[in-house]
Amino acid sequence: MFEQQDQAYRRAVIDRSTLRVTVEAAVVQGWERYIGEDGGFVGMTGFGASGAVPDLYRHFGITPDRVAEEARATL
Repeated sequence: MFEQQDQAYRRAVIDRSTLRVTVEAAVVQGWERYIGEDGGFVGMTGFGASGAVPDLYRHFGITPDRVAEEARATL
């Protein structure tokens, strides 16, 4: 639905002058168009792990501390 909005709306929602960090419990594929080359990503870097969700999030670094670290790195 977001992609169907006009460009002015999309720019208003995702202002390129703001800090952008994507948090995704999967791979970065597709998010690049929203975060841009200066944005950050916190998410999976590979596949094949199984286990309880909290354990997997820690394994892949999908944690509040990692999100804060990525935000600081993009400043």
